[in-house]
Amino acid sequence: MIGKITKTAVERLNPGERIADKEIRGFLARRLDSGAISYAYRYRVKGSNEQRLISLGIHGTITAEQARGFAKKRAGEVADGKDPKGDREETRAQAKMEKLAEANTVDAILDKFEARYSSRLRSADQIKRAFTVYVRPRIGTKSIYELKRRNIVELLNEVEDEHGPVMADRVLAHVRKAFNWWMVQDEDFKSPIVRGMARTKPAERKRKRILSDDEIREVWAALDQMTEPPCFPAYVRTLLLTMTRRNEAADIHSDEIEGDVWVIPASRYKNKHDHVIPLTEAAKKTVPSGKGFLFSTTGGKKAFSGFSKAKAELDRLITKARKAAGKPSMPRWTLHDLRRTGRTLMSRAGISDDHAERAMGHMIAGVRGTYDRYEYLNEKRKAFEALAGLVALILNPPTDNVVKMERAAS
Repeated sequence: MIGKITKTAVERLNPGERIADKEIRGFLARRLDSGAISYAYRYRVKGSNEQRLISLGIHGTITAEQARGFAKKRAGEVADGKDPKGDREETRAQAKMEKLAEANTVDAILDKFEARYSSRLRSADQIKRAFTVYVRPRIGTKSIYELKRRNIVELLNEVEDEHGPVMADRVLAHVRKAFNWWMVQDEDFKSPIVRGMARTKPAERKRKRILSDDEIREVWAALDQMTEPPCFPAYVRTLLLTMTRRNEAADIHSDEIEGDVWVIPASRYKNKHDHVIPLTEAAKKTVPSGKGFLFSTTGGKKAFSGFSKAKAELDRLITKARKAAGKPSMPRWTLHDLRRTGRTLMSRAGISDDHAERAMGHMIAGVRGTYDRYEYLNEKRKAFEALAGLVALILNPPTDNVVKMERAAS
Protein backbone atom coordinates (compact mmCIF):
# COMPACT_ATOMS: atom_id res chain seq x y z
CA MET A 1 0.00 0.00 0.00
CA ILE A 2 0.99 3.64 -0.39
CA GLY A 3 1.10 6.09 2.52
CA LYS A 4 3.44 8.03 4.74
CA ILE A 5 5.89 5.80 6.60
CA THR A 6 5.59 6.58 10.31
CA LYS A 7 6.14 4.66 13.53
CA THR A 8 2.39 4.11 13.94
CA ALA A 9 1.90 3.01 10.35
CA VAL A 10 4.71 0.44 10.30
CA GLU A 11 3.76 -1.08 13.66
CA ARG A 12 0.29 -1.81 12.27
CA LEU A 13 1.71 -3.92 9.44
CA ASN A 14 1.03 -7.65 9.42
CA PRO A 15 3.74 -10.13 8.35
CA GLY A 16 4.25 -9.88 4.60
CA GLU A 17 2.72 -6.41 4.28
CA ARG A 18 4.61 -3.28 3.21
CA ILE A 19 4.19 0.47 2.76
CA ALA A 20 5.61 2.55 -0.11
CA ASP A 21 6.16 6.10 1.12
CA LYS A 22 4.10 8.68 -0.73
CA GLU A 23 6.66 11.44 -0.21
CA ILE A 24 9.99 9.77 -1.00
CA ARG A 25 9.80 7.58 -4.07
CA GLY A 26 11.44 4.21 -3.45
CA PHE A 27 11.29 4.47 0.36
CA LEU A 28 9.74 1.22 1.69
CA ALA A 29 8.87 -0.41 4.99
CA ARG A 30 7.90 -4.08 5.26
CA ARG A 31 7.18 -6.49 8.06
CA LEU A 32 9.17 -9.69 7.63
CA ASP A 33 7.75 -13.14 8.38
CA SER A 34 9.81 -13.08 11.58
CA GLY A 35 7.81 -10.06 12.77
CA ALA A 36 10.68 -7.58 12.37
CA ILE A 37 10.08 -4.39 10.37
CA SER A 38 12.68 -3.60 7.72
CA TYR A 39 13.26 -0.21 6.08
CA ALA A 40 14.63 -0.16 2.52
CA TYR A 41 15.20 2.08 -0.48
CA ARG A 42 14.52 0.89 -4.02
CA TYR A 43 16.07 2.70 -6.97
CA ARG A 44 17.02 2.34 -10.60
CA VAL A 45 20.69 2.32 -11.60
CA LYS A 46 21.43 5.27 -13.89
CA GLY A 47 21.70 4.26 -17.54
CA SER A 48 19.96 0.90 -17.12
CA ASN A 49 16.61 -0.65 -16.32
CA GLU A 50 18.06 -2.59 -13.38
CA GLN A 51 16.38 -1.97 -10.05
CA ARG A 52 18.19 -2.46 -6.77
CA LEU A 53 17.05 -2.61 -3.15
CA ILE A 54 19.22 -1.33 -0.33
CA SER A 55 18.55 -1.97 3.36
CA LEU A 56 18.24 1.09 5.57
CA GLY A 57 17.90 -0.72 8.90
CA ILE A 58 15.53 -2.51 11.26
CA HIS A 59 12.74 -0.76 13.13
CA GLY A 60 13.80 -0.68 16.74
CA THR A 61 17.45 -0.20 15.96
CA ILE A 62 16.49 2.94 14.01
CA THR A 63 13.31 5.03 14.06
CA ALA A 64 10.97 5.72 11.17
CA GLU A 65 12.28 9.29 10.99
CA GLN A 66 15.90 8.11 10.92
CA ALA A 67 15.01 5.71 8.10
CA ARG A 68 13.37 8.61 6.26
CA GLY A 69 16.58 10.61 6.58
CA PHE A 70 18.62 7.69 5.21
CA ALA A 71 16.17 7.33 2.30
CA LYS A 72 16.48 11.04 1.44
CA LYS A 73 20.27 10.71 1.46
CA ARG A 74 20.16 7.68 -0.84
CA ALA A 75 17.70 9.46 -3.16
CA GLY A 76 20.15 12.36 -3.38
CA GLU A 77 22.98 10.01 -4.29
CA VAL A 78 20.89 8.47 -7.06
CA ALA A 79 20.02 11.93 -8.36
CA ASP A 80 23.74 12.70 -8.54
CA GLY A 81 24.29 9.59 -10.65
CA LYS A 82 25.82 7.51 -7.86
CA ASP A 83 25.00 3.93 -6.90
CA PRO A 84 24.23 4.06 -3.15
CA LYS A 85 24.52 0.30 -2.75
CA GLY A 86 28.18 0.10 -3.70
CA ASP A 87 30.40 -1.87 -1.39
CA ARG A 88 30.36 0.23 1.73
CA GLU A 89 30.75 -0.99 5.28
CA GLU A 90 27.51 0.74 6.30
CA THR A 91 25.53 -1.11 3.66
CA ARG A 92 27.03 -4.45 4.62
CA ALA A 93 26.29 -3.83 8.30
CA GLN A 94 22.66 -2.97 7.59
CA ALA A 95 22.25 -6.05 5.39
CA LYS A 96 23.78 -8.19 8.12
CA MET A 97 21.37 -6.76 10.69
CA GLU A 98 18.38 -7.48 8.46
CA LYS A 99 19.51 -11.06 7.88
CA LEU A 100 19.97 -11.56 11.61
CA ALA A 101 16.54 -10.09 12.32
CA GLU A 102 14.85 -12.62 10.05
CA ALA A 103 16.49 -15.54 11.88
CA ASN A 104 16.59 -14.19 15.42
CA THR A 105 13.04 -13.77 16.66
CA VAL A 106 12.39 -14.14 20.36
CA ASP A 107 10.99 -17.61 19.63
CA ALA A 108 14.20 -18.61 17.83
CA ILE A 109 16.39 -17.39 20.69
CA LEU A 110 14.27 -19.19 23.29
CA ASP A 111 14.50 -22.38 21.21
CA LYS A 112 18.30 -22.13 21.21
CA PHE A 113 18.41 -21.31 24.92
CA GLU A 114 16.26 -24.33 25.78
CA ALA A 115 18.28 -26.68 23.57
CA ARG A 116 21.77 -25.56 24.54
CA TYR A 117 21.43 -24.29 28.10
CA SER A 118 18.25 -24.68 30.12
CA SER A 119 17.72 -28.35 29.20
CA ARG A 120 20.56 -29.15 31.62
CA LEU A 121 18.90 -27.36 34.53
CA ARG A 122 16.62 -29.06 37.03
CA SER A 123 14.17 -26.22 36.43
CA ALA A 124 14.05 -26.97 32.67
CA ASP A 125 10.35 -27.88 32.70
CA GLN A 126 9.41 -24.73 34.61
CA ILE A 127 11.42 -22.54 32.23
CA LYS A 128 9.91 -24.18 29.17
CA ARG A 129 6.38 -23.77 30.51
CA ALA A 130 6.97 -20.10 31.38
CA PHE A 131 8.16 -19.43 27.84
CA THR A 132 5.32 -21.42 26.26
CA VAL A 133 2.47 -19.99 28.35
CA TYR A 134 3.55 -16.42 29.06
CA VAL A 135 6.32 -15.26 26.72
CA ARG A 136 5.96 -16.77 23.24
CA PRO A 137 2.27 -15.84 22.74
CA ARG A 138 3.05 -12.18 23.55
CA ILE A 139 6.47 -11.38 22.06
CA GLY A 140 7.60 -14.61 20.38
CA THR A 141 7.38 -13.34 16.78
CA LYS A 142 9.24 -10.09 17.47
CA SER A 143 12.81 -9.63 16.33
CA ILE A 144 15.16 -9.43 19.30
CA TYR A 145 16.59 -6.28 17.71
CA GLU A 146 13.15 -4.69 17.78
CA LEU A 147 12.44 -5.39 21.47
CA LYS A 148 12.02 -2.41 23.75
CA ARG A 149 11.75 -2.07 27.50
CA ARG A 150 8.08 -1.28 27.09
CA ASN A 151 7.55 -4.71 25.45
CA ILE A 152 8.94 -6.41 28.55
CA VAL A 153 6.99 -4.12 30.89
CA GLU A 154 3.74 -4.81 29.02
CA LEU A 155 4.45 -8.56 29.14
CA LEU A 156 5.02 -8.43 32.90
CA ASN A 157 1.93 -6.27 33.43
CA GLU A 158 -0.25 -8.87 31.72
CA VAL A 159 1.27 -11.76 33.68
CA GLU A 160 0.91 -9.85 36.96
CA ASP A 161 -2.72 -8.96 36.25
CA GLU A 162 -3.64 -12.55 35.39
CA HIS A 163 -1.39 -14.57 37.71
CA GLY A 164 0.07 -12.25 40.34
CA PRO A 165 3.38 -10.43 40.92
CA VAL A 166 5.32 -13.50 42.00
CA MET A 167 4.63 -15.27 38.70
CA ALA A 168 5.58 -12.09 36.83
CA ASP A 169 8.94 -12.08 38.60
CA ARG A 170 9.52 -15.75 37.79
CA VAL A 171 8.87 -15.07 34.11
CA LEU A 172 11.18 -12.05 34.26
CA ALA A 173 13.96 -14.16 35.79
CA HIS A 174 13.70 -16.82 33.06
CA VAL A 175 13.62 -14.28 30.23
CA ARG A 176 16.52 -12.32 31.72
CA LYS A 177 18.61 -15.47 31.89
CA ALA A 178 17.83 -16.33 28.26
CA PHE A 179 18.63 -12.82 27.03
CA ASN A 180 21.85 -12.61 29.05
CA TRP A 181 22.89 -15.95 27.58
CA TRP A 182 22.19 -14.71 24.06
CA MET A 183 24.17 -11.49 24.59
CA VAL A 184 27.25 -13.69 24.96
CA GLN A 185 26.50 -15.30 21.59
CA ASP A 186 25.51 -12.15 19.67
CA GLU A 187 27.50 -8.93 20.03
CA ASP A 188 24.78 -6.98 18.19
CA PHE A 189 22.10 -7.78 20.77
CA LYS A 190 21.55 -5.81 23.95
CA SER A 191 18.94 -7.03 26.42
CA PRO A 192 16.08 -4.57 27.06
CA ILE A 193 15.73 -5.86 30.63
CA VAL A 194 17.01 -3.43 33.26
CA ARG A 195 17.03 -3.23 37.04
CA GLY A 196 13.78 -2.17 38.62
CA MET A 197 11.48 -4.33 36.49
CA ALA A 198 10.78 -6.83 39.31
CA ARG A 199 7.34 -6.60 40.90
CA THR A 200 8.25 -7.87 44.38
CA LYS A 201 11.17 -7.96 46.77
CA PRO A 202 12.92 -11.32 47.43
CA ALA A 203 11.50 -11.56 50.94
CA GLU A 204 8.00 -11.01 49.58
CA ARG A 205 8.36 -13.79 46.99
CA LYS A 206 8.84 -16.41 49.68
CA ARG A 207 5.30 -17.63 50.28
CA LYS A 208 4.14 -18.70 53.74
CA ARG A 209 0.48 -19.31 52.95
CA ILE A 210 -1.15 -22.39 54.41
CA LEU A 211 -4.83 -23.25 54.31
CA SER A 212 -6.83 -23.19 57.53
CA ASP A 213 -9.14 -26.04 58.50
CA ASP A 214 -12.15 -24.09 57.27
CA GLU A 215 -10.42 -23.37 53.96
CA ILE A 216 -9.56 -27.05 53.48
CA ARG A 217 -13.22 -27.92 53.99
CA GLU A 218 -14.26 -25.21 51.53
CA VAL A 219 -11.82 -26.48 48.90
CA TRP A 220 -13.06 -30.06 49.32
CA ALA A 221 -16.68 -28.97 49.09
CA ALA A 222 -16.00 -27.01 45.90
CA LEU A 223 -14.15 -29.97 44.41
CA ASP A 224 -17.27 -32.07 44.94
CA GLN A 225 -19.10 -29.69 42.61
CA MET A 226 -16.52 -29.73 39.81
CA THR A 227 -17.17 -31.91 36.78
CA GLU A 228 -14.63 -30.53 34.31
CA PRO A 229 -11.93 -31.53 33.94
CA PRO A 230 -12.97 -34.81 35.57
CA CYS A 231 -9.49 -35.62 36.88
CA PHE A 232 -8.99 -32.30 38.66
CA PRO A 233 -10.77 -32.94 42.00
CA ALA A 234 -8.80 -36.14 42.65
CA TYR A 235 -5.61 -34.41 41.51
CA VAL A 236 -6.01 -31.55 44.02
CA ARG A 237 -6.71 -33.96 46.86
CA THR A 238 -3.64 -35.98 45.90
CA LEU A 239 -1.48 -32.85 46.16
CA LEU A 240 -2.37 -32.47 49.83
CA LEU A 241 -2.33 -36.14 50.79
CA THR A 242 1.08 -36.76 49.16
CA MET A 243 2.60 -33.27 49.66
CA THR A 244 3.88 -33.30 46.10
CA ARG A 245 4.59 -30.40 43.77
CA ARG A 246 2.16 -29.57 40.99
CA ASN A 247 3.93 -31.27 38.06
CA GLU A 248 5.15 -34.18 40.17
CA ALA A 249 1.56 -35.19 40.81
CA ALA A 250 0.22 -34.21 37.38
CA ASP A 251 2.80 -36.38 35.58
CA ILE A 252 2.25 -39.51 37.66
CA HIS A 253 2.43 -42.57 35.40
CA SER A 254 1.20 -46.10 35.97
CA ASP A 255 4.81 -47.33 35.64
CA GLU A 256 5.66 -45.42 38.84
CA ILE A 257 3.22 -47.35 41.04
CA GLU A 258 4.64 -50.40 42.80
CA GLY A 259 1.87 -51.95 44.91
CA ASP A 260 0.94 -49.30 47.45
CA VAL A 261 4.11 -47.28 46.81
CA TRP A 262 4.58 -44.44 44.37
CA VAL A 263 8.18 -43.92 43.22
CA ILE A 264 8.81 -40.58 41.54
CA PRO A 265 11.97 -41.20 39.48
CA ALA A 266 15.05 -39.04 39.94
CA SER A 267 14.75 -37.86 36.34
CA ARG A 268 11.73 -35.78 37.20
CA TYR A 269 12.29 -35.00 40.86
CA LYS A 270 13.76 -31.71 42.01
CA ASN A 271 16.72 -33.06 44.01
CA LYS A 272 17.56 -35.66 41.32
CA HIS A 273 16.91 -38.61 43.67
CA ASP A 274 14.06 -41.10 43.55
CA HIS A 275 11.30 -40.03 45.92
CA VAL A 276 9.29 -42.86 47.45
CA ILE A 277 5.79 -42.13 48.72
CA PRO A 278 3.85 -44.86 50.54
CA LEU A 279 0.23 -44.41 49.52
CA THR A 280 -2.27 -44.38 52.36
CA GLU A 281 -5.78 -45.73 51.89
CA ALA A 282 -6.99 -42.14 51.46
CA ALA A 283 -4.34 -41.42 48.81
CA LYS A 284 -5.10 -44.64 46.93
CA LYS A 285 -8.70 -43.46 46.60
CA THR A 286 -7.57 -40.20 44.96
CA VAL A 287 -4.90 -41.61 42.61
CA PRO A 288 -6.70 -43.08 39.58
CA SER A 289 -5.99 -46.59 38.31
CA GLY A 290 -5.26 -47.43 34.71
CA LYS A 291 -2.40 -47.31 32.23
CA GLY A 292 -0.32 -44.37 31.11
CA PHE A 293 -0.61 -40.97 32.75
CA LEU A 294 -3.09 -41.36 35.59
CA PHE A 295 -4.25 -37.73 35.76
CA SER A 296 -5.21 -37.20 32.15
CA THR A 297 -7.93 -35.84 29.91
CA THR A 298 -6.70 -37.89 26.94
CA GLY A 299 -7.13 -41.42 28.26
CA GLY A 300 -3.61 -41.61 29.67
CA LYS A 301 -1.80 -40.46 26.52
CA LYS A 302 -0.84 -37.07 27.95
CA ALA A 303 -0.55 -35.78 31.49
CA PHE A 304 -3.06 -33.22 32.74
CA SER A 305 -1.81 -29.65 32.20
CA GLY A 306 -4.82 -27.30 32.29
CA PHE A 307 -3.99 -25.96 35.73
CA SER A 308 -4.89 -22.29 35.31
CA LYS A 309 -8.36 -22.80 33.85
CA ALA A 310 -9.29 -25.55 36.31
CA LYS A 311 -7.94 -23.59 39.31
CA ALA A 312 -9.92 -20.52 38.19
CA GLU A 313 -13.11 -22.59 38.12
CA LEU A 314 -12.34 -24.00 41.58
CA ASP A 315 -11.81 -20.48 42.92
CA ARG A 316 -15.08 -19.37 41.34
CA LEU A 317 -17.00 -22.13 43.13
CA ILE A 318 -15.33 -21.29 46.45
CA THR A 319 -16.15 -17.59 46.04
CA LYS A 320 -19.76 -18.42 45.15
CA ALA A 321 -20.16 -20.55 48.29
CA ARG A 322 -18.54 -17.92 50.49
CA LYS A 323 -20.74 -15.18 49.06
CA ALA A 324 -23.84 -17.27 49.76
CA ALA A 325 -22.64 -17.65 53.35
CA GLY A 326 -21.99 -13.93 53.68
CA LYS A 327 -18.21 -14.37 53.79
CA PRO A 328 -15.53 -12.45 51.86
CA SER A 329 -13.55 -14.12 49.08
CA MET A 330 -10.85 -16.56 50.16
CA PRO A 331 -7.40 -14.93 50.27
CA ARG A 332 -5.33 -15.81 47.21
CA TRP A 333 -3.92 -19.32 47.35
CA THR A 334 -2.00 -21.57 44.97
CA LEU A 335 -1.85 -25.30 44.42
CA HIS A 336 1.67 -25.31 45.86
CA ASP A 337 0.23 -23.99 49.15
CA LEU A 338 -1.26 -27.47 49.65
CA ARG A 339 2.25 -28.91 49.94
CA ARG A 340 3.11 -26.38 52.64
CA THR A 341 -0.24 -27.06 54.32
CA GLY A 342 0.44 -30.80 54.37
CA ARG A 343 3.84 -30.26 55.97
CA THR A 344 2.28 -28.08 58.66
CA LEU A 345 -0.39 -30.69 59.36
CA MET A 346 2.29 -33.34 59.81
CA SER A 347 3.92 -31.24 62.52
CA ARG A 348 0.53 -30.68 64.08
CA ALA A 349 0.01 -34.46 64.13
CA GLY A 350 3.24 -34.90 66.05
CA ILE A 351 5.54 -36.19 63.28
CA SER A 352 9.21 -35.37 63.89
CA ASP A 353 10.80 -32.80 61.61
CA ASP A 354 13.27 -35.31 60.14
CA HIS A 355 10.58 -37.77 59.14
CA ALA A 356 8.25 -35.06 57.86
CA GLU A 357 11.06 -33.59 55.73
CA ARG A 358 11.82 -37.03 54.30
CA ALA A 359 8.13 -37.46 53.53
CA MET A 360 8.35 -34.23 51.53
CA GLY A 361 11.34 -35.55 49.63
CA HIS A 362 13.84 -33.16 51.17
CA MET A 363 17.42 -34.27 51.69
CA ILE A 364 18.46 -34.26 55.35
CA ALA A 365 21.81 -32.66 56.12
CA GLY A 366 24.46 -35.30 56.74
CA VAL A 367 22.60 -38.08 54.92
CA ARG A 368 24.86 -39.83 52.39
CA GLY A 369 24.40 -38.81 48.77
CA THR A 370 23.59 -42.30 47.50
CA TYR A 371 21.12 -44.26 49.57
CA ASP A 372 18.58 -47.04 49.46
CA ARG A 373 15.47 -45.45 48.01
CA TYR A 374 13.29 -47.43 50.42
CA GLU A 375 15.18 -46.12 53.45
CA TYR A 376 12.84 -44.78 56.15
CA LEU A 377 9.84 -46.22 54.30
CA ASN A 378 8.09 -47.26 57.50
CA GLU A 379 8.67 -43.88 59.09
CA LYS A 380 7.31 -42.11 56.02
CA ARG A 381 4.31 -44.43 55.96
CA LYS A 382 3.45 -43.45 59.55
CA ALA A 383 3.89 -39.77 58.63
CA PHE A 384 1.52 -39.98 55.67
CA GLU A 385 -1.01 -41.98 57.68
CA ALA A 386 -0.94 -39.29 60.36
CA LEU A 387 -1.49 -36.65 57.69
CA ALA A 388 -4.39 -38.57 56.16
CA GLY A 389 -5.93 -39.11 59.59
CA LEU A 390 -5.76 -35.42 60.47
CA VAL A 391 -7.22 -34.39 57.09
CA ALA A 392 -10.08 -36.83 57.68
CA LEU A 393 -10.76 -35.28 61.10
CA ILE A 394 -10.69 -31.78 59.59
CA LEU A 395 -13.17 -32.76 56.91
CA ASN A 396 -15.41 -34.57 59.38
CA PRO A 397 -14.81 -32.93 62.76
CA PRO A 398 -16.41 -34.17 65.97
CA THR A 399 -19.75 -32.63 66.84
CA ASP A 400 -18.12 -30.19 69.26
CA ASN A 401 -16.06 -28.87 66.29
CA VAL A 402 -12.82 -29.49 68.13
CA VAL A 403 -10.26 -31.62 66.32
CA LYS A 404 -8.65 -33.98 68.77
CA MET A 405 -5.82 -36.30 67.86
CA GLU A 406 -3.22 -38.16 69.86
CA ARG A 407 0.34 -37.29 68.90
CA ALA A 408 1.67 -39.89 66.52
CA ALA A 409 4.76 -41.78 67.51
CA SER A 410 7.84 -40.42 65.76
